[in-house]
Amino acid sequence: QVQLVESGGGLVQAGGSLRLSCAASGSIFNINAMGWYRQAPGKQRELVAGISSDGSTYYADSVKGRFTISRDNAKNTVTLQMNSLKPEDAAVYYCNAAILVAGDESDYWGQGTQVTVSS
Repeated sequence: QVQLVESGGGLVQAGGSLRLSCAASGSIFNINAMGWYRQAPGKQRELVAGISSDGSTYYADSVKGRFTISRDNAKNTVTLQMNSLKPEDAAVYYCNAAILVAGDESDYWGQGTQVTVSS
């Protein structure tokens, strides 16, 4: 069984920073793409940032230049450094990973971590 466990959410003032971490554990053969999504109340879940197994990154336009995604393949972790946070960044943030287990690749999700940004 595979689990993704997130940490690092919380309350921050606008302009502040937070660092989200996500660790994958279980019977993992390999992890391909990893990413962070967010969902604000009344809105659809959206991809914030992604990183491939070779380190290529993707950022939503709304976070470019402020957020940085990174991963540690040896530790099966992915991190999202969020700087210059804005009230519109407030949401539940979810870690996602495409994980190969016993020959099958599936998408796995973390439980979500709340990010609140006060103005």
